[in-house]
Amino acid sequence: MLHEARFWESQGERIRCHLCPQNCSISPGRRGMCGVRENRDGKLYAMSYGRAASINIDPIEKKPLFHFYPGERVLSLGSVGCNLRCLHCQNYTISQASLAELTLREMRPEEVSDMAETSSCRGIAFTYNEPTIWHEFAYDAMKIAKERGLFTVYVTNGFIQEEPLRELSSVLDAMNIDIKGFSERFYDKICKAALEPVLEATKLAHELGIHIEITYLIIPGENDGEDEIRKFCRWMAELNPKVPVHFTRFHPDYEMQDRGPTPIATMEMARRVAEKEGLKFVFLGNVSLPHGEDTVCPNCGNLVIERQGFHILRNDAIDGKCKVCGEDLYLVQRRGLVEQAESKRAR
Repeated sequence: MLHEARFWESQGERIRCHLCPQNCSISPGRRGMCGVRENRDGKLYAMSYGRAASINIDPIEKKPLFHFYPGERVLSLGSVGCNLRCLHCQNYTISQASLAELTLREMRPEEVSDMAETSSCRGIAFTYNEPTIWHEFAYDAMKIAKERGLFTVYVTNGFIQEEPLRELSSVLDAMNIDIKGFSERFYDKICKAALEPVLEATKLAHELGIHIEITYLIIPGENDGEDEIRKFCRWMAELNPKVPVHFTRFHPDYEMQDRGPTPIATMEMARRVAEKEGLKFVFLGNVSLPHGEDTVCPNCGNLVIERQGFHILRNDAIDGKCKVCGEDLYLVQRRGLVEQAESKRAR
């Protein structure tokens, strides 16, 4: 279905897209870096609107979101394309594909909520490829989802402009933002993008009251230096030390198969540095380490949520707080038969 895009302006025959910080200048008949936004007859069109490449039912922990409705099921869907060119992308078969390469399912916005409800999911997540470039469809679908009482999630690289993020904030409950490294060198070399816009979007999402959690994939020889990780942790501590951080183990993929997985010692170093810098909830993903994915109260040491893989073995949180000492855990969960609704504020 042909759908006009948002966030653009005409510049003669060319169109300047203002959805993400790439700010593509698009010639007639061509598409931006994302591969899905086309200059056609002087207008910008979202060519992937309503076209899904992958749809699955996942535990919310798989996003990963550990402090947002733990244990709930979420309808996950993604399309095609991306506004980055990460050499290590694990979803490159769709993120680096063109619309013509894959068989895509045509969907109307209301069908997303229909599928979630039929599948007994309490929320929907836009994931797999970069949801920012699916903005128009995601916004329309999430608006309906919120009207039906479903929660909404983005799994994103955070490479988005301020205006579209502000628009999303009215219908978007949570984001897992992938901060891929903590240097402009890394972003330029590995992702063909820039770090600063991601940091600005992360701060803005937090200010807008969106629940955020951060993923940092540790790649040997690229973003695994102790100094770089310490700078990242200090930045997170200034933002909010209670925002969960997921350090994730790298596995060779796509165009980065020239090195092995992240050493366990490096993963443990990242956790030590994070805890020393004051971060309260630090998780280790893609690796099995004792208590690597458990939530422990930073005030009294109570084991609040025990996890094994994507499964919850124990959850003692009450209304997002530790049941022993009452510490606020920056955690959104059900409140009896009624959802806990956190106010739109920076916590």
